Amino acid sequence: MSRFVIDASIVLTWCFPDENAPVAHKVALMFRQGDTAIAPAFWPHEVLNALLVGEKRKRISPPQIDAFLADLNALPVELHHFPAENVFGRIQELSREHALTAYDAAYLDLAQVNGLKLATLDEDLQEACERCGVALI
Repeated sequence: MSRFVIDASIVLTWCFPDENAPVAHKVALMFRQGDTAIAPAFWPHEVLNALLVGEKRKRISPPQIDAFLADLNALPVELHHFPAENVFGRIQELSREHALTAYDAAYLDLAQVNGLKLATLDEDLQEACERCGVALI
């Protein structure tokens, strides 16, 4: 069993069938095999926001959102809280250095600090991981 960092882009592909990604299927299989994940504390907010935007655009219904969130809540994902000094320090530096959003820089920082692979579909974040020597799933 292994541990990895997961970002919102991975789990959202499970909810929106038109967003098919082999990496997301691999991550789902990893969970079924007993692997665990960590994510920044804002991860549930990011996922929920994307689902609510999908609802406004008629891509998903409220009952589908509720069912998806119940399934998502059952996954072994540990949420990590960053002290403000880390956000205003390391994460800000990563954001500037790699032209990332503060949110994406937080995923990168979490993977770097913990020596973990990162599961993401975000191309900018993938490129930053490669530059920083962070392995990708």
